[in-house]
Amino acid sequence: MSTAQRVGRIKPSPSTAAAQRVRELKAQGRDILDLTVGEPDFDTPGHVKDAAIEAIRQGATKYTPVNGTPQLRAAIADRLRRRHGLDFPDDRIAVGGGGKQIIFLALMATLDAGDEVVIPAPYWVSYPDMVLANDGTPVVVPCPEADGFKLTPDRLAAALTDRTRWVVLNSPGNPTGAVYTDGELRALAGVLLDHPHVHVLTDEIYDEIFFGTGQVHSLAAVEPRLADRVFYTNGVSKTYAMTGWRIGYGAGNAELIRAINTLQSQISSCPSSISQAAATAALSGDQDFVRDSVAVYRSRRDTVVKLINDIPGLSCTPPDGGFYAFVNCTGVLGTRTPSGQEVRTDEDVAAHLLESQGVAVIHGAAYGSPGYFRISFATSNDVLTAACEAIARARADLS
Repeated sequence: MSTAQRVGRIKPSPSTAAAQRVRELKAQGRDILDLTVGEPDFDTPGHVKDAAIEAIRQGATKYTPVNGTPQLRAAIADRLRRRHGLDFPDDRIAVGGGGKQIIFLALMATLDAGDEVVIPAPYWVSYPDMVLANDGTPVVVPCPEADGFKLTPDRLAAALTDRTRWVVLNSPGNPTGAVYTDGELRALAGVLLDHPHVHVLTDEIYDEIFFGTGQVHSLAAVEPRLADRVFYTNGVSKTYAMTGWRIGYGAGNAELIRAINTLQSQISSCPSSISQAAATAALSGDQDFVRDSVAVYRSRRDTVVKLINDIPGLSCTPPDGGFYAFVNCTGVLGTRTPSGQEVRTDEDVAAHLLESQGVAVIHGAAYGSPGYFRISFATSNDVLTAACEAIARARADLS
């Protein structure tokens, strides 16, 4: 059977492929220090698991409304009101099987052939392929480290055309941990206000994992005049260590939400009823887990940044959020391995780390930014220290 053209336009997720390679090597008996993981290493909080168990006992195992249970939608609305001062009634909230599904459905609902989506790079690996899968055209805008890996107003203005449908903003970002300040968001909003046909998809899945003071603010809250043009997406996966529960949500224009719900009604009917009960407890219950886990991530970040910056030829700008460090490896390009093979690209660097020292990372070109590799510090300090020491040994082998 031949496959549809859309399948040929996209490639498997590089992070998924890296994780699979790690599993294969471990199955062969290799000891691998895995720094590719894009999920918290903590367990889901106990009260969240208890809520799921209680939902099963109470028989909450049937279909729910397409856009989620009233209880979960109320918890989402309450969080958006408390955190951002944003008021979203029921008809402006969608719930799906993870943040990834919500983003995909938003693109499916709005893109026609030739529509453009502006994607700042470094970007989460799935953005361009999700656009391509839905007949759109990704417009990748390089955002250099000198600019904090963030989109600037000038670069945004230069990327916009009459065909631009969306601009994607991910803050804190994957893979860089970059966080937009209120001033930076206002500057971008100033450009967007002059282009009323352009909408903004804000991916805020890491918003609670922030190492600065105060909190990460949302574009819709910073510039209320854009509120009806912003589609806010989030979920419980990263903040509450609930990746496998698969609950994400979006809030925005009522017409867009209706379209997303229509699509979901024909794709999955509704998210898992049990996972929704757990997500409701996560959003509305005790938040000590969040504060405690962020403190651990901050300590791990500091460990990784110090150890990496001590290695000649490597450097790392401290991330302001998330649990990734984006390591600049341009200083080792052009060197040779002990076998005489030239290290020409960041993919070569990642391969050398894996083959010589058993350290698994993801190369920067997968994120649209060659010359870097991504480290996840969603693992223990012992593993991180051992991995960074192994990276230092691998670097010493290059000449």
